[in-house]
Amino acid sequence: MTDSAAALASEAVAVLSGRRIAVLTGAGVSTDSGIPDYRGEGAPVRTPITAQAFFADDAARRRYWVGSHLGWRAFSSVPPNDGHRSLAELEEHGLSTGVITQNVDGLHLRAGSRRVVELHGAMRRVGCTRCGQTFDRRDIATRIEHDNPWIIVPDAVRLGPDGDVPPETSAAFVLPRCSLCAGDLKPDVVFFGEFIPGEKFREAEAIIGDSDALLVAGSSLVVNSGMRLVERAHRRRLPVVIVNRGTTKADDRATLKIDGGASDLLRAIADGLTASV
Repeated sequence: MTDSAAALASEAVAVLSGRRIAVLTGAGVSTDSGIPDYRGEGAPVRTPITAQAFFADDAARRRYWVGSHLGWRAFSSVPPNDGHRSLAELEEHGLSTGVITQNVDGLHLRAGSRRVVELHGAMRRVGCTRCGQTFDRRDIATRIEHDNPWIIVPDAVRLGPDGDVPPETSAAFVLPRCSLCAGDLKPDVVFFGEFIPGEKFREAEAIIGDSDALLVAGSSLVVNSGMRLVERAHRRRLPVVIVNRGTTKADDRATLKIDGGASDLLRAIADGLTASV
C-alpha cells in the first residue's frame, strides 16, 4: 500500500470510528480471490444471460447450464481474501451491523461474516422454477456429471464474475430437472432482467437502518440496487465511505472516496477501527 493510500485509510477510520457501520460490497472485493470483475480495468467483455433468454427454450438453458457447471467447479473452490476476512472481523468486534453484497460467490459467509444479505442470490443454491423446491448446488453438480459423463472440467477456465464459463458445445447436454416435479432448474441468482425480491431488499434496508455509516467496497454502483441503498444512507445523512478502483455513480454522495484495491484498504481500515476495541 502506498503512503497516500495509507493516509486515506486513516481518514476512513476517522470518519467511521465510533459508528455502527453497514457494508455494501461488489465484485471488486472478490478479485483478489481470482474472480474477475465485470467492469474493472482489463475485465473481459461479458454478455450475461438474461432471464428472458434463459426461459426462452431448452437450447438456451443447455448453453447456460454447461457454462455454469464448468464455472461452478472453479468458482466454488476459490478462497476468501483479506478483504472478506477484514469485514468479518469488524462484525466480530461489534463494529459492523452486517454486509450487503451484490456478489453471488458466498465468500463473505465463508470468511466468517454472519449477517449477510446476498442481494443477487447465491450460486450455492438451485431452485425449481415450477414448484419452488430448493437444492444444494453440489447435489445438482453430481447429477449433471452423472447424466453428462462427456463433460470434462478443465484445469484452467476463463471464469466469469457470475461463475459462468463460455462452453465449447452444449447440444448434447442433458438438463437437470427437479426431482419432485420435473420442472426447469435455475441457480438461485438474479439474472439480468429480473428484480431483486422485495423481502431481500428490505433486509438490506434494515442493515442500513441499524447503522450510523455506510462503507462501500469494490462496487462501481452501476447496478441500481446498490445505488438505491447509497441513496437511503445519503437521505439519512449517514457518512458514506467508498473504496473502489475507478469512479462510481455515488462519488458525489461520498464523505470520502478512496481509489484503490479493496483487500489492502479494507485490512488497513479494519485494523485501525479495531485497534482501540
